[in-house]
Amino acid sequence: MKLPGLCLSIGLLAAVSAHAQDIYKCADPDGRVTYSNVPSKSCRKLLLDPVNLAPAARPPAAATKTPTPGNFPKVDDQTQKSRDGDRRRILENELAAEQRNAEQAKKELAEQEGIVLPSERIQGGAISGGKVQERIQTYKDKVALHQRNVEAIQKEIANLR
Repeated sequence: MKLPGLCLSIGLLAAVSAHAQDIYKCADPDGRVTYSNVPSKSCRKLLLDPVNLAPAARPPAAATKTPTPGNFPKVDDQTQKSRDGDRRRILENELAAEQRNAEQAKKELAEQEGIVLPSERIQGGAISGGKVQERIQTYKDKVALHQRNVEAIQKEIANLR
């Protein structure tokens, strides 16, 4: 760690901030207004409030919360447990369906990777890899989509109470 460079930087910053406090508003004969830290004949010094570089203090988290009104509708524990159970069951059904869709998409991708269409062959019988990749990219995208959906549903289930 370079402490001398750090000390030099802090010293320069202090010198610049102390020197940069005077700002002058200058008007040239054409009426154009410019601002400068160097005074001249047509300049007048501006009186500015000091700049606060410290971040604003945050209020405590407890002070920012508003209390729940007494007449706010509440759900009893049994109803909430029932709703949570329904939600878990629905998510598990969606997960099972999405896993089936992912497996089907993987099978379709494997089938397409094993096929070479006549339009993908070039003269002499060789295979144009670019054309094959272009054709199977939609199948790869479909597999990736279903895998992301499975992960998202699993995450959602993990977040349940």
